[in-house]
Amino acid sequence: MELAAYLDRIGYAGTPRVDLATLRDLHRAHLFAIPYENLDVQLRAPGGTEVARAFDKIVTRRRGGWCYEMNGLLGWALSEIGFAVTRMSGAVARMERGEASHGNHLVLRVDLDRPYIADVGFGDGLLEPIPLAAGDHRVAGYDFKLEQVDADWWRLHNHALGGAPYFDFTLETAREETLAATCQWLRTAPESIFTQFPIVQRHTPDGLVIILGRTLRRVRPGERTQVLIESADQFGEILTGEFGLDVPQMAALWPAICAKHEELFGEKAG
Repeated sequence: MELAAYLDRIGYAGTPRVDLATLRDLHRAHLFAIPYENLDVQLRAPGGTEVARAFDKIVTRRRGGWCYEMNGLLGWALSEIGFAVTRMSGAVARMERGEASHGNHLVLRVDLDRPYIADVGFGDGLLEPIPLAAGDHRVAGYDFKLEQVDADWWRLHNHALGGAPYFDFTLETAREETLAATCQWLRTAPESIFTQFPIVQRHTPDGLVIILGRTLRRVRPGERTQVLIESADQFGEILTGEFGLDVPQMAALWPAICAKHEELFGEKAG
């Protein structure tokens, strides 16, 4: 794994330094260049939480990734530059799912003059890092809220047009075995949202572009629009044109994608 290859992948041409400006620039560049995606889960391809695996997938093969891969890769790069990085265990929907949610998200703490939350793995979440401080945080036109909910847990509330409304996290260093076990469950369990339909999300300079199943969604501050994707060919064109992803194997899953959409939303494929 080479830091220069990662910086080239995200289009970062500067000289990285251990400061907030570099952290912010890397965070933004990563999200503009690399989409969040669960296509390997859909394709039943091997996966895991290892950073070397994420580097090969995202940098060498120019794919996207989900939280374990996206934040794992960013955390590695930041550490290579010299940042103090802590991998923390997150829990999306902890209030609803309880202990089963522990480790279903990976979050990064980066310590500079003060601690910051860096998270390129929440799909439609933060475009930039924010201070680890309770209160309201406005980022790229979207409103987030960070609060300490008890002695052990913090909660980041997503913006109003986001998908998952929040995730919780602890400040302790994540137990890698918990992350690995939960990752395996999310990759394989029929109940996991990630096994049910494709999710692809990318930040753009003016908002977000998102695939959920056979819908294409565009989000800007205060505005969300959505249309149906009409065919496997169109699905592939969108993956390539909007997200820079060349995954032709997804065409074989199009009938299943449409069937799941009809099951969930009652809308038949055209």
